[in-house]
Amino acid sequence: MPTYARPRHIVLSALFTGLVALSNASFAGVLPEAQTQLKITLAQQPTSRPMTVAYLPEHRLYVVGDGGLGPIPGDYENTQARSLTHIYDEEGRYKQSVKTGISHRAVYFNEDTRRIESVTYNVSTQAGFSPNTGVFALQFNDAGELLPTTTDIHGFNPAFGSASTMPSYDPVSKRYLAKQERSNEVWLVELDKREKVGEIKLDLAAAGAKTDDISEHFVAYTGIPGEELALLDVDHRSILVYNIEGKFVGKSALPKNIKLRAQNHYNGLGYTRGMFFVYHESEGEFGTYYGFKISDKAQ
Repeated sequence: MPTYARPRHIVLSALFTGLVALSNASFAGVLPEAQTQLKITLAQQPTSRPMTVAYLPEHRLYVVGDGGLGPIPGDYENTQARSLTHIYDEEGRYKQSVKTGISHRAVYFNEDTRRIESVTYNVSTQAGFSPNTGVFALQFNDAGELLPTTTDIHGFNPAFGSASTMPSYDPVSKRYLAKQERSNEVWLVELDKREKVGEIKLDLAAAGAKTDDISEHFVAYTGIPGEELALLDVDHRSILVYNIEGKFVGKSALPKNIKLRAQNHYNGLGYTRGMFFVYHESEGEFGTYYGFKISDKAQ
């Protein structure tokens, strides 16, 4: 039978379609619209600032850390921070609030130690030395009740840079990712080193964003290959996703009912159990944390 050559424009069209499909497949993990997975309606008024959220799998509890209230100035007998730590069950129901003596900036679950750990405000002492700064582990009893005592892990470390950074933790590399304020820079930190061990520059222009659009102090480490980093674009009401090199991967739009305010630039953010948490101040008496799924690859 005779053979016929396919017209050149058809071949090129098929090739273009294939490339588009391949490109879309590579970004398929990022959901175009963020999906609400959990709501934690706060039962206690945050002490100064609602800061972040973590999850303790052994007791199936969410830990909500407040920050912003340090020791009372001039009180040399009581050097503990006044910020509270709040506990909720896995359905978001309130259980207890405890003053643990530290002002949280980041709270995360360390898979190696099986503990909830906290990085405090001014961990770098960039704003001047103050007591109870550094990295600490929270303590729970066998019944899953949070105790007012903590365990020291590490003292202040200038490698964290910004005094207000809310570092996330990569359990594989054992590094912290410390977003620097008013910039697109994320510093990589190892606790035993006094200088940053690396730096990631997020390509904001590729996402159509500027430094004053995004969260000042927090970038989430998701652990998802090719989608390792996520941060909130406050002005465009979306969550931007990047790979570990800072290349833009995609964005996930927040639901229209979520009204962001100025403080969302600075606090009320977290990532745990495959959810990106955003504080929604106008919902409930004391505000509500929303947990959003932003990738179909999230576990």
